[in-house]
Amino acid sequence: MKLAILTLLAGYASAFAPQQNGANTLSLSASFENEVGAQRPLGFWDPLNLLLDQDQERFDRLRYVETKHGRVAMLAVAGHIATTLGLRLDGNIATGVTFASIPTGVKGLSAIPTGGIVQIVLFIGFLELFVMKDVSGDSSEFPGDFRNNSFDFGWDTFSDEEKLQKRGIELNNGRAAQMGILGLMVHEMLGQDPYVINGLMGYSTL
Repeated sequence: MKLAILTLLAGYASAFAPQQNGANTLSLSASFENEVGAQRPLGFWDPLNLLLDQDQERFDRLRYVETKHGRVAMLAVAGHIATTLGLRLDGNIATGVTFASIPTGVKGLSAIPTGGIVQIVLFIGFLELFVMKDVSGDSSEFPGDFRNNSFDFGWDTFSDEEKLQKRGIELNNGRAAQMGILGLMVHEMLGQDPYVINGLMGYSTL
């Protein structure tokens, strides 16, 4: 649990850095301030100084990580909402254990049989090694571009301005989702209703 929270915090903060003194740092900061994601009101922001005196290669690596973490967090929030609404697969996840019997959120991890956890870990490993990366080596247009010359979904039909706008939207949604799933986990561990507004309105999800 603690590791998951620290990972989310690191991914959220990884792509921004404050302006520093010195000609070399000023040059680096100026180039990073124009990157996608350095948006108002915070602009270029890195409270952990992960990009202090770093080059473009380091920035691209952290942007890659931030983008991937954001995508995972968006899926996590969507899954949390769906299961809280009672949406479940039919059938059993293991002999005598139905999908419907698995609790929502962090509690679900302890309810999934060991074999199910192993399958999840193996599937994530497969995605990390063969899917969620630029396996072609030359088709990546930006950090986190995993099209790999196999699917496009109309990306090449957008203008350069539209591409920048959509990348910015994805980054912002991913950042919000990282904080969102972190908040849901924290409220769960505190024994409170993760959906605070629902609770205040009398629609508790506990």
